[in-house]
Amino acid sequence: MKMQEIKDIAKERGVKAGTMKKVDLVKAIQRAEGNTDCFAEGKADSCGQDQCLWREDCD
Repeated sequence: MKMQEIKDIAKERGVKAGTMKKVDLVKAIQRAEGNTDCFAEGKADSCGQDQCLWREDCD
């Protein structure tokens, strides 16, 4: 997902993107949604979140 798309999602969720890097911004969105902030932590194969919005970009 492109950074502008992530910033748009952040805005919709009330998260201020500022100058955050992609990983930090996605994690902030995850926290705002009440989810575990696990993006890019190497858990994609074992997290069990197959419907996660960030799944495609996750490591």
